[in-house]
Amino acid sequence: MSKLGEAKIFGGIGALLMLIGVVPQTFGILSLIGFILVFIAIKIIADESKDKDIFNNYLYSFILVIIAVVVAVAILLMTFTSVGGIEFFTDLQNLAMSNPTDPMVIFDEIAPVLTGLIAALVIGWIIMIVSVIFLRKSFNKIAEVTNVKWFATTALLYLIGAFTMIILIGFLILIIAVIIEIVAFFSLPENLPSQASPTQDMNIDQPSM
Repeated sequence: MSKLGEAKIFGGIGALLMLIGVVPQTFGILSLIGFILVFIAIKIIADESKDKDIFNNYLYSFILVIIAVVVAVAILLMTFTSVGGIEFFTDLQNLAMSNPTDPMVIFDEIAPVLTGLIAALVIGWIIMIVSVIFLRKSFNKIAEVTNVKWFATTALLYLIGAFTMIILIGFLILIIAVIIEIVAFFSLPENLPSQASPTQDMNIDQPSM
């Protein structure tokens, strides 16, 4: 099996595991394994095409995803700590019991938490969009060097999904993007178009008698 053939298997199975990993019962383990396999596939394609940007852009995308998660979690933890931690829920319950007919009192109490939650979501969302921009660069380059246009379609869907994630429909688009990504990887040829053997080129160019 050629190196690109290995990338086809690693990437196709990896993307499939990423899709299955969406199921909550898997606890994200399958998605993690799938992501590692896709990472390996991207590295193989980059090495075979001798184009470092393919792997580097995918790596930047991965790093930004980690940053987005860390920043969002940090904001949520700081917000939760600032309102008193676990005691916040006890205080909120007591407040609701003492003022059952005044929802504004409860809203004033939870307003800082809502502000922190919105800030975490918006900042994480913006970083995710930048991450997907790098991913798109990587996939567009793969589409160019392998002549598998499904990668360009996948990249576009990821970008649309990232932008619309804030209104929830983006999550559906991202799932579709992963499905197309599976198709893209399994559509990879055994060799890059530029690596066709001279014999094959002569057979293609030779006119029929």
